Amino acid sequence: MITRLSNYFLKTLREDPADAEVMSHKLLVRAGYIRRQAPGVFGWMPLGLKVKGKLEQIIREEMLAAGAHEVHFPGLLPREPYEATGRWEEYGDALFRLKDRHGADYLLAPTHEEAFTLMVKDIVTSYKDLPLALFQIQDKYRDEARPRAGLLRGREFTMKDAYTFDATDAGLDAAYQKQRDAYERIFTRLGLEYVIVSADAGAMGGSRSEEFLLPTPIGEDTFVRSAGGYAANVEAYVTPAPEALPIEDQPAPAELDPAVTPTIETLVDHLNSEMPREDGRTWTAADTLKNIVLAVTPVGGEREIVVVAIPGDRDVDMKRAEVAFPGCEVEPATAADLEKNPLLVRGYIGPGIAGAAVLGLEGSTGLRYLLDPRIVPGTSWVTGANKELTHVANLVAGRDFAGDGTADIANVRDGDPAPDGSGPIETARGMEIGHVFQLGRKYAEALGLKVLDENGKLVTVTMGSYGIGVTRIMAILAELHHDDRGLIWPAAVAPFNVHVVATGKDPVVYEVAEPLVAQLDAAGIEVLFDDRPKVSPGVKFGDAELLGVPRVVVVGRDAAEGFVEVWDRAAGTKDRVAIADVPALLGV
Repeated sequence: MITRLSNYFLKTLREDPADAEVMSHKLLVRAGYIRRQAPGVFGWMPLGLKVKGKLEQIIREEMLAAGAHEVHFPGLLPREPYEATGRWEEYGDALFRLKDRHGADYLLAPTHEEAFTLMVKDIVTSYKDLPLALFQIQDKYRDEARPRAGLLRGREFTMKDAYTFDATDAGLDAAYQKQRDAYERIFTRLGLEYVIVSADAGAMGGSRSEEFLLPTPIGEDTFVRSAGGYAANVEAYVTPAPEALPIEDQPAPAELDPAVTPTIETLVDHLNSEMPREDGRTWTAADTLKNIVLAVTPVGGEREIVVVAIPGDRDVDMKRAEVAFPGCEVEPATAADLEKNPLLVRGYIGPGIAGAAVLGLEGSTGLRYLLDPRIVPGTSWVTGANKELTHVANLVAGRDFAGDGTADIANVRDGDPAPDGSGPIETARGMEIGHVFQLGRKYAEALGLKVLDENGKLVTVTMGSYGIGVTRIMAILAELHHDDRGLIWPAAVAPFNVHVVATGKDPVVYEVAEPLVAQLDAAGIEVLFDDRPKVSPGVKFGDAELLGVPRVVVVGRDAAEGFVEVWDRAAGTKDRVAIADVPALLGV
């Protein structure tokens, strides 16, 4: 069926929308693919639905090829299953909560693990019914704090989420690999470069988690990789602990003369000025301990003040801090928190240490004191003495102080060692396009999903979860494929195969264009035909460039001579072609 612009529901804009910050948002609105309904919420116009539908079809084909069955769940779900798994509270402010007229609690689903689990529980009773893989393509809802990136991060978005169900861990491993392979095929078909990185499972839970990241400077995620093949999301990077050093014969702790040195920089300057090293090396920030005070609040629990020591040349990465304290809200301690703990002297905080009386240092603060993995026995540090204007040098871990555990919260830098020994890492920016999890038995245990095994014994099912952001990928493709005039869709997802533009006042233009369009349509070519009368060539050309159909055929002033102009938007070429050759050029 030929789509004619003269009666198509489309309105293009010449100016960028005022609230758009990223290029995909600007172009998708201007080209008439989506329209804003509220912050992070968009209505879909016919062009947008066509591209979205083609994306979904590629995903659907590969999911079916991987042996998954398609289902569909509502977006509106009851509270009880999410409460049973702990996620009613864990999601915090990101969850849309509401009540019905009877006062019952509901939510708009951010993901559907609970719904899938309960459906399988209702149907599957034996190991003979497994393995099982189910998927849906459905809208999700998350109350993003700042949804200003269009489809890249909205409050309502479309996802493909798949779940596998197995009776054994070996079965889960096989199912996980099958889905992982399907993801690689999907992204290859879409022409998307990807890096598979180890990731933190977060609120999803589970034992194994990997992200598919698109390397891009505008990505919201930082990942690390080594030349030897290691790759991980920065939150999942595990700092290797160095070997312990000998403690014997290390210099005794030495209190520095009081000085106004409230920052690492001023402390290092003071050390180099007043206490030159005997080995001739210059003191650096890496010789100091920075003691970070955090407020850690478990879901439904009480606020706890925790002190974490990290090398002074590092800063805290709050995303890594959230991973270090799973299930907790983590934030810097406030002035009120410090007032409640008077032994925490701002700018001069140190560990509560053995030998404190000899050194004139205050003792334990009574707070949990955690160490960066690099702070191993035998390492020597300069840090605060827990009193005004005072620091202490030669403080040796394992001799003068110890921690209550470790917390890997410091930022990751280029040149840090890969934890698998594959060499130094480099950091890069990326954008998540897919995520796969081995959920294990977390949700099955919480919701009672069990089956009879081959011995007639009830066993808990183990699960995997696999997500792809459909609308996010559409935005990513728009980010990747455009020029300064408009979109340039990859052929696999373009709303039409060819955009035929009839332009000019000569009736022969339409006399030539109509049979050409009919011929292409009969051959199975999806055609968008700009047959609008009384619209100037400039407007038609501008729309053809903006809409992003990869091939444009302009039937204009040369039509009477048997020629048209064919644009290849991706290549940036415009060629004069005989009308008779156009079908073959377009693959007919």
